Amino acid sequence: QVHLVESGGGLVQAGGSLRLSCAASGRTFSSYAMGWFRQAPGKEREFVATISRKGTNTYYTNSVKGRFTISRDNANNTVYLQMNTLKPEDTAVYYCATARTVVAGPREYEYAYWGQGTQVTVSS
Repeated sequence: QVHLVESGGGLVQAGGSLRLSCAASGRTFSSYAMGWFRQAPGKEREFVATISRKGTNTYYTNSVKGRFTISRDNANNTVYLQMNTLKPEDTAVYYCATARTVVAGPREYEYAYWGQGTQVTVSS
């Protein structure tokens, strides 16, 4: 069993920054890719970013490219999402997830375990 706990969400003005963290336990963290997803009110959950197990490969959805950065610290079993130049449309609950393999893409079925989410609200 894997336990994922997200933190770092909150209320921020447009143009501001937040750094989300996701602490993992119960599985060999460094053996699997990790991802971030988000779900806005009234919308389906969508992919945000993913990082390979060693952190050498990253992939982002187009709407966050150049603004968000995913990274990981395998020594501390933590994955991060640095979010800059935030926009009101970034408002959502953000979830981290553990992939089933060393590299993963944007599909939810590629991820085996999910956290409970952290709320990010961007005011205009």
